[in-house]
Amino acid sequence: MENTARTLELLNDLILINNDRIEGYTRALGEVEQEPGDRDLEPIFLRLIDDSRRYKTQIGTEIQSMGGEIASGTTIGGKIHRAWLAVKESFNGTDRHSILDECESFEDAIRDTYEDILRDVTLPAYIIDMLDGQMQEILAAHDQIKELRDSVH
Repeated sequence: MENTARTLELLNDLILINNDRIEGYTRALGEVEQEPGDRDLEPIFLRLIDDSRRYKTQIGTEIQSMGGEIASGTTIGGKIHRAWLAVKESFNGTDRHSILDECESFEDAIRDTYEDILRDVTLPAYIIDMLDGQMQEILAAHDQIKELRDSVH
């Protein structure tokens, strides 16, 4: 019972961080839609939003199968980060490098959360396998965003 409660807590943390990622990329989409030269980022951002929705569905299925309730909303840290970005944006404006730099921050946060959770010894092996598969996709996305950011002159 204790392991189940801990597993539910960890899985709901992943639901929330994926919600943060969805909101972050939705915001980034709004920024690139205003810059015709950045439209090439739209399909990438849409794919990452879809990935997080898929991860949430997979995780939510496991939460429900354990009799848990799926968390809603976003993390407090994510809300604070987005508020800070809005203030920063009002002073600095947005450009391709800034947008991609913030996207890399999303990827860092989700990667770090997954790494922390995957270290937890209470998780059942089948959950670890599912999360590890998601983690591999997250690492690839992080590398793609970082490469795009680093290519901006």
